[in-house]
This record gives sequence, C-alpha cells and structure tokens, in this order.
Amino acid sequence: MKRYGKYKDSGISWLEEIPENWEIKRVKDAIVKIGSGVTPKGGSEVYVNSGIPLLRSQNVYDDGLRIDNVSYIDETTYNKMKSSQLKPNDILINITGASIGRTCIVPQSIPKANINQHIIFLRLNIKLVPFIAAYFKTNAVKEYINLIQAGTSKEALNMGQTLNIPILIPPITEQNQIAEYLNIKTQTIEKKIKLLEQKIQYYRELRKSTINKAVTKGLDDKVELKESGINYINHIPSHWKTERIKDIFNIGRGRVIGQSELIENGKYPVYSSQTENDGCLGYIETYDFEGDLLTWTTDGVNAGTVFRRRGKFNCTNVCGTLKPKRRNVNLNYTVYALQESATHNKRIDTNGAKIMNNEMGVIHIAFPPLSEQAKIAQYLDERTTTIDRIVKNIETQITTLKELRKTLINDVVTGKVKVIND
Repeated sequence: MKRYGKYKDSGISWLEEIPENWEIKRVKDAIVKIGSGVTPKGGSEVYVNSGIPLLRSQNVYDDGLRIDNVSYIDETTYNKMKSSQLKPNDILINITGASIGRTCIVPQSIPKANINQHIIFLRLNIKLVPFIAAYFKTNAVKEYINLIQAGTSKEALNMGQTLNIPILIPPITEQNQIAEYLNIKTQTIEKKIKLLEQKIQYYRELRKSTINKAVTKGLDDKVELKESGINYINHIPSHWKTERIKDIFNIGRGRVIGQSELIENGKYPVYSSQTENDGCLGYIETYDFEGDLLTWTTDGVNAGTVFRRRGKFNCTNVCGTLKPKRRNVNLNYTVYALQESATHNKRIDTNGAKIMNNEMGVIHIAFPPLSEQAKIAQYLDERTTTIDRIVKNIETQITTLKELRKTLINDVVTGKVKVIND
C-alpha cells in the first residue's frame, strides 16, 4: 500500500497525521439534518404485522441494516413521529448500550422508516454519504465515541456530542475513489464471510441430524424398527425401549446463588443457565451436590441444555438436577438423547422458554441396551468433536476477515494508506 506524499498534523490526538489536502470539520459543519428517535405512544398496540419499519439498535450493524426482526408501525403512527422519519441514504448511529457506535446507511429499498430513541440519524449532502458512512465505521471513531463516554453512569451518545465529532473531508474526487475502492474490497470480504457462515450453518445442521439419527435409530442402518409411540421420534429399533425421565432419575433443583456470594478463589463451581464456560458462573466455598449426575437449564433461551456434572458442585435456581436411580444408564448417551427430546418439549414464554421439573419428568427418551448406549455415546463424542473443531476453525476465519475489513476501512478512510489514482 502507498502513502500520501505529504501529511499534516490533524490537531486531534486520535487521528494523528492526515493527508495535507484533507480538511477537518465537525459533524455540525457537514450535516443537512440530525435527528433522534422516540418510542411511539400507545404501547404494544401501535405495532402491526407489516407496514413502515421502526428501526431499533438491534437492526443497525456496520455491515448493513438488518430487518429480519424489525418492528412495524402504521401510516398514522409514522405521521405522528415526524422528527424521526428517515430517508434513503441517511446515516444511522446507535447511541446507547453495548452496540454504541454501530452505524449503517438506510438503503434505497426502504423509502420510509422511523427510529426509536436508541438511534441518531445524520442527513448529509448525498455526495458526502459514501465516504462519511465509511468514516464512522473506523476503529478511530468508535474508540473516540467510547472515550467520550468514559466515566458516565450509562453509555449514551447525545446529540451535542455527535455534532462535535471531528470528521475528515478529502476532495470530493478522492472521496468517490475511496468509496468505490472500499465498496469493491468490502463486498469481496463480505461475500467470503457469507460463504463461511453458510458452511457453519451446514455443519450445525449436520451435527443436529447426526445426533438425532444416533439417539433414535442407533448405528445399524439395517436394524428392524418399531413404532415408538412418541410423535417427535416416530420409529426406534425394535429392541429399544422408551422411558420417562422421572422413572430413571430423581429430579431436583438448584437454589438462588447471587453474584455477591461468588469468591475469587472458591473451591466449588456454581453452574447457571448460561452455556459459555461449561455453564460455570463462578466459585464458592461450599457445595450442594456430589456425585455423577446431569443438570439442565430450566429457563431462558438455553432452556433444555443438558450437561453431565461430576464431583462436588452447586447449581443456581435456573438449573434442574437428574440423579440416576439405577446403574444401566450411560450418562453421556443420556445427555445427547435428552437434549434432543427436550427441544420438542420446551414451553415458550416471555424469557425464551421453560422446562420445569414436572415438565422434565414426563419427557420420554429412547433407550437401547447399556452396551449400545456406550457405543452411541462414543460415536457421537467423536463426531461432534470433529464437527465442533471444524466450526471453530471457520469462526476463526470469519473473525480474521472481519478484522481485515475493519483495518482496511480504518487505514484508507483516515489517510494512513493511499488507494486513489493521481
């Protein structure tokens, strides 16, 4: 990559040097209009199944607007929200929460839209939009936004702060060339990312179907089948049985353990509803459970997730426990079989889903003889480990490409490298 012939001091510590022929302005010097959103009056009744999009922070991403989970309002509500009405080519900026600083352009495909109170829009001269939109995606600007939020009780970028954000203004011909270059390069990167994401989806579906087949049909494709009597399993090998969880396990529950009870050098893990870090929330000095048993998440988006636990540990109140009543149960096999069955037995609620103790008790799973359980568990351990390793490798590739895109945009738009033709 080339550099510009001459640079000058920008006078702004986080921008450092910039090309000599570039200007520095503030957002307030370049905009035609700035506006923030509001929550429509009338509560949930104002939302409709289709109509005019009401954009929220979860719709705004640096790689573009996502409207797969967008809310809609009708024309009447839209007309009452004049100050937050959008036009194509408006630049959106998230101004609160963990997504603060995320930004994108309103596409031409959305002629009308509104925003809620967590977003600010900038309306600029159409010639400036491609370059300025890319500029707001740079690490430099995002770090500056985080800097001016430091020390505040709640992350929130206000309109006054937004108006005073420094922006770089190259000559318009350079802006056009830079925007065209970035459009080509980022589209190439995003195409690669999309293909990799499709691969991940394929392997996740493969993992799911592999488990389903193994815990409902076994490993012998020629085995004779019979009706299972369970609508989400259909047929099972003729020598298998189906049993209810409460007939196989003693069912228990964890207790309320607050964050304040956790200690840095505690001896015994506390498992919660989360799935990261094997579900471990932290550690305390005492334990409630000892042995070799299963736990499952009772509430939330991870409801029905099953883990095998060994030794001394604790569970929070959003975890249930399953202690085997008999010896002819392979717990590794049961983790796979139960989690597969639990996906069909979730009770959807406002927090995502629930599977409480009484509901867990009546879930049926298919049980082969003990020796066959062990073979299936070993097979699935090997297959899922291989698939998980492949997925992790693809996720690493995606992370690398996303970092490359960020670095590319940052270096080009701040003038660190030169991509234009003289």
